[in-house]
Amino acid sequence: MVVLPLPYELTTSYGQGTADGPIACLEASAQVELHEVLLGEDLPAGLRFRTETPWSSEAGSLLEQLDDIEAFLRPWCGGDVFPLSLGGEHGILPPMLAALRDHPALEGDLNRLTVVHIDAHADLRSELDGEPYSHACAAARALDLGIGRLLQVGVRAHSVEEQKRIDDDERITTWFARDVMAPSGGEAAWASFLDALHALEGPIHLTFDLDGLDGTLVPATGTPVPGGLTFWHAIQAIEGVFAAPNATVISADVNEIARQVGSPLTQFTAAMLATKIVGAHALARREGRWSAVGDAQQGRRVPLPRRTFSTMGND
Repeated sequence: MVVLPLPYELTTSYGQGTADGPIACLEASAQVELHEVLLGEDLPAGLRFRTETPWSSEAGSLLEQLDDIEAFLRPWCGGDVFPLSLGGEHGILPPMLAALRDHPALEGDLNRLTVVHIDAHADLRSELDGEPYSHACAAARALDLGIGRLLQVGVRAHSVEEQKRIDDDERITTWFARDVMAPSGGEAAWASFLDALHALEGPIHLTFDLDGLDGTLVPATGTPVPGGLTFWHAIQAIEGVFAAPNATVISADVNEIARQVGSPLTQFTAAMLATKIVGAHALARREGRWSAVGDAQQGRRVPLPRRTFSTMGND
């Protein structure tokens, strides 16, 4: 498994600080207890770990920086390791999906991929403040790249435009927070989401925006929203997607992390979620739901450039 810090911050629209989020999360991870109850032992539970040097870019434009993120990620998306990215604003999602086209489970076809998306926001805007690659457009751009299916949960702040796309695009299924967290009927709605996870097939990418959690758990994230998932809802979701018997989670990201000053709560919560992803992946390996499918690359993995985004910008 490789942890890929992506301190990307170019389109934040409210709170700031995602550039420092990955490092804050890694620092907090030193305080996380490593016993994974589903494994019955402490992590790493036989896994080999690498934490890569954080991504950086001197590129002058947003699209060129997205190209640089894709180039940074591509050497780790060949199927021989499990990539876990830490962001950074949610704009990291499109370049991560672009990098995953190299994965043997996809064979260049993102239509084979299902994205499970935990977020307070639908992220389906065509643009925000004139920028189509804003963090508020991450899921829209993922669909434009050609993913086959998008499952969203926790959404409680979205626009009419986004609602229309949810209604019109058959690839999207959304479980709104007002349903899954409702005092009356919420348990049934949440159970339907867990059932959908269990029924998943094929390769999966998990993208977890911290603001999918209730804002009291992650007050330093850029756009905290009340009424979100509890910590235990999040744990159930992570465990559920990795446990799907006919699916394989091939990659994941935790994003919109920011350093909380005066309390470690936000970054510590992010570190606990990342640790749970590690544990769930370890269990999937043990139970035969993940195995290396690419050739192991020896030595240092250098960036593999591909101009997906700057080329799109010129079309």
